[in-house]
Order: sequence, then C-alpha cells, then structure tokens
Amino acid sequence: MSTATVPPEPREMVPDDPRRRLTLVQGRHSFADITRMVCAPVEEPATRGWWVGFGIASMCLGLFVAMVVYLVLVGIGIWGLNSPQGWGFDITNFVWWVGIGHAGTLISAILYLFRQKWRTAINRFAEAMTIFAVICALMFPTIHVGRIWMLWMALPIPNWEAIWPQFRSPLLWDVFAVGTYFTVSVIFWYMGLIPDLATLRDRAKSKVRWLVYGILAMGWRGSARHWANYEKAYLILAGISTPLVLSVHSIVSFDFAVSVIPGWHTTIFPPYFVAGAIFSGFAMVMTLAIVARRAFRLTDVITIDHLDNMNKIMLATGMMVGYAYSMEFFISWYSGNKYEMFTFVNRAFGPYAWAYWIMITCNVLVPQIFWFRKNRRSIPIMFVASILINVGMWFERFVIIMSLSRDFLPSSWGYYKPTWVEICTLIGSLGLFFTLFFLFLRFLPMVAMAEVKNVLPQADPHGHGEGGVPPGEPA
Repeated sequence: MSTATVPPEPREMVPDDPRRRLTLVQGRHSFADITRMVCAPVEEPATRGWWVGFGIASMCLGLFVAMVVYLVLVGIGIWGLNSPQGWGFDITNFVWWVGIGHAGTLISAILYLFRQKWRTAINRFAEAMTIFAVICALMFPTIHVGRIWMLWMALPIPNWEAIWPQFRSPLLWDVFAVGTYFTVSVIFWYMGLIPDLATLRDRAKSKVRWLVYGILAMGWRGSARHWANYEKAYLILAGISTPLVLSVHSIVSFDFAVSVIPGWHTTIFPPYFVAGAIFSGFAMVMTLAIVARRAFRLTDVITIDHLDNMNKIMLATGMMVGYAYSMEFFISWYSGNKYEMFTFVNRAFGPYAWAYWIMITCNVLVPQIFWFRKNRRSIPIMFVASILINVGMWFERFVIIMSLSRDFLPSSWGYYKPTWVEICTLIGSLGLFFTLFFLFLRFLPMVAMAEVKNVLPQADPHGHGEGGVPPGEPA
C-alpha cells in the first residue's frame, strides 16, 4: 500500500499577513522599551548637539525680534517695496509657512480617518511642526500692515463700534481661516498628548515635573472609560480638521485669485495651492524626521518604511504641482489674452527667470528621483531632496508675487530687490520656528507612545498589532 506524503496546501497570503505589512516598529520591543526610548530625550540631560542647535536658533530668533522692533519704529519703508511691487518677501514667507503647516494635519487627521497606521511614528512632531509654522506665518501679515496697533480691527469682534472692516477682502478671510486652523490644530495636538503626558507624570523624578505634567495630563489614568472618551474626541477632532486642510490654503490662494492681476486671476489656484502646501509640508517633515530619528536614537520607531511612504506622497503631490504649472501656461495660451500670455512668458524668460527655473528644477525635476525604490529608501538622497523641495516651494511663491513687478503699462514696471532687513527677517523666522521646535523636543515626547504601542504585535492576541494598548500599562 502506497504511503506517499500529500504536500500541504500553500498558505494564502491574506491582507493582514505580517509579511505584507509595513515595518512599523523594528526589533522585538516591549511596551516598556517604547516608553524608555521616547521618554529618554525628555528625561535625560540635553545633549551637546541640542544645545548647539538651540543656541543657533535662539540667535536667529533674536535677529527676528530686532528686525520687527526696527520695522515698528521706522516703518515698512525699510523693505524693498514700492509701486508697483506692493508685496515682497513678507507675503512670500507667509504663504510658504502656511503651506509647511499643512502636513501635520494631513498626517494626523486624514491618515487617521483612513486608518493608516504608519502615521503613528511621525504624527506627533508633524503636528508640532504645524503649530510652529502657523505661528511663523501669522507674524508676517501682522508686521505687513504697518500700523500693528490697529490689527485688532481685523479680528472677528462684534461690530458695536461700527468699525466696518472690509469683509469682502480675502486678506480678512485669511485671519479667520488661519486662526481657525491654528486653534483646531492646537487642540488636536494637545488631545493626542494627554496619554503620553500622563506617562511622563508617572515617571517624573522631581516634584516640579510631576506637578506640571500632572496638570497637563488632566487626571488621565488610562481607564477603559478614559480611552473610550479619548477615542471619540480624537475622531471628532480629526473630522473637524480634515476640511481645514483643503479650506485654509484655498482661502490663502484667494488673496491672488480674486484679483484682476494677469497670472493670478485663475480658478486653478485653490487646488494648486493645496497640493503645493502638502508637498512642502511633507518635505519639511522629512527634513526634521531624518535628523530627529538619528539624533535621538529612534530609528527603530521611525523606520525607513515611514520615510518611503512620505516620499511617495511627495512624488504624487509634486506631479500635481508640475501639472498645475503646465496648465497655467496652456490656459494662458488658450485664453487668447495677451496680458496673460505675456505674464507667463515673462516668468520664464523675463528678469525673474532665474527664480522660475529654480522653482521648476526643485519642484518638478527633483521629485522624479522618487520613482526608484532605491532613492526612496536612501537617507542622503531624501534629505537633500526634501531641502531642495522647500527651497523650490519658497521660490514658487516668490515667482507668483513677482508678477506685480510688471503692470499693464510699461511705464510702471519695476524690479523688486529685497533689502537686508527682509533677508534678516526671513532668517529670523526660521529661528523662531526652530527655537519652538527644539523646546518641543526637549520637554514633550516627539513620538506618540500610546499610538506606537498600539501597532506592536503584542498589542493584539492574534499578533497582528491591531489591538489597543492595555490600560494600566506600567511606565
């Protein structure tokens, strides 16, 4: 009688098979390991590198404060603005910083709603980056108004003093949109911090730290009731934040689109600006993540798969931006409007052609390297590319605003040159951003511990990493 062995049936590769999922956490780390890794930069003495970075950022922040004081005392005549160039570095920096602030809400809110678990390692400092970038952005319209002490007239206050602001101005819409975006982003960021603040409270070795983190943790104990209420509130805030990603930069684009300036008066600006904002925001997250994961020994938590996914998004949004550039030229030709055609030809071959081709190189050509998996997973390549993309996105805003330099009449043409004050103010705004970011890295957990633990295999009895963090997990 034959005793031939029947070969086993091959196991089907189901969607939840660990071999097909991303590497969300490298190594066989326990919950306690994740806690120690993330809390180390907060609890251990600051490194020499942190002090050097914080010192440089603080000096640049001091330069920013000096330039703002000088501006208030003297007036905006110290800038290179003149007729017809009424906007310059100020609005360029404003739109650039607002765009950088888009990635945090996208990573946290939209990817959360789509249950993309790879967001867990990068959402915390992306949210922090959003808040700091919006603070930098809000500084420029504030100082651009000239008479800063009259800025309260733009706030949404009751009209009982008959101020009658121009509610039809998109510049006033900016105040409402960016202010709402900032408020919701702060609440969303703080909501996600609460479980981790409780962990820092329970691990505190001094009474001051225990008291501060205890107040900020709002009595969090990790009970099932706390987690249920937390999940509901987080989901609601994610739903509120999602439309803000689309609305805020759309309204910022209305600053240009509702005008009658050739090159600005176009309906492509809202989606074009939103794609560009996500593009630049992800590039800044990439720059910060690459440095932070290495400096604070978090390479097992912020893995190469996280960076690979971000590169894919930058490739997609970069292609959207490139498509918008080509459509602008096509529509200007198709319209038959000679002023529109002149504007775009002037951008490519006029006095600011150097800025235009820097924009094209950085925003259209550089992202194409991410078609290749080897480049998407190379740290040096993605680091250099992320910096070049943000340089290109700054020049994109600069090129758009430089459309003002050549008006309808050649007699009113001019050439805008930024003054040293404007250049120092731009450098100073970077100092403001990085000062806030270094303080965040020093005193708050840069990675969402509770969410990273949620994707560990031991968080689920089936080993798929889909379960919740057990309440009462010891710190």
